[in-house]
Amino acid sequence: MIDSKYFYQQAIALAAAGEDLYQRGWVPATSGNFSARLDAASAIVTASGKHKGRLSPTDFIAVDLHANPISDGKPSAETELHTRLYAQFPTIGAVLHCHSPKVTVISKALPNAQVITLADYELLKAFDGVDTHATSIDIPIFDNTQDISVLAKEAENYLAAQPNCPGYLIRGHGVYCWGKDLDSCMRNLEALDFLLHCELELMRLAR
Repeated sequence: MIDSKYFYQQAIALAAAGEDLYQRGWVPATSGNFSARLDAASAIVTASGKHKGRLSPTDFIAVDLHANPISDGKPSAETELHTRLYAQFPTIGAVLHCHSPKVTVISKALPNAQVITLADYELLKAFDGVDTHATSIDIPIFDNTQDISVLAKEAENYLAAQPNCPGYLIRGHGVYCWGKDLDSCMRNLEALDFLLHCELELMRLAR
């Protein structure tokens, strides 16, 4: 049974996040998708084809953790990428997927790379469990495919071996990022975008 009051609260919070991310230029047109956990067995996710800068509470669907809708409407085509994360990690409370230009460009600029290593940045401490700049985090890059189940399984397998990873890229597509709640997820997303922007600038300077 869906808690309608909590559903509404999560929808309002995600809609506000969507407006913020749209203003940053990270979810142009109808790109991107957002979700938040409702309980141990369900989540709320953006409906298919909605403009992420103009979301309302009616633009969200409740789904189970197999990506099946349990309320009216059609969820995002990429819902399984969200629900696999919730099923794999009970501590995850929110997932955001964006199409930041910097993230999209760097994933294309490294066509053969499977990971981007972020090392010795002070902002690495934005991620949970990191308390020093003297460390490194690998961010995986998965090749894009329209077979979402295959992509979700690939991410699941990687994260089983690297459970502290805060996000991943899909080549030529965008970034998935998560956190224990929406505020943590937004923080991780902002930090990851900044760090990837730094890496992109270093690549340019090295030419």
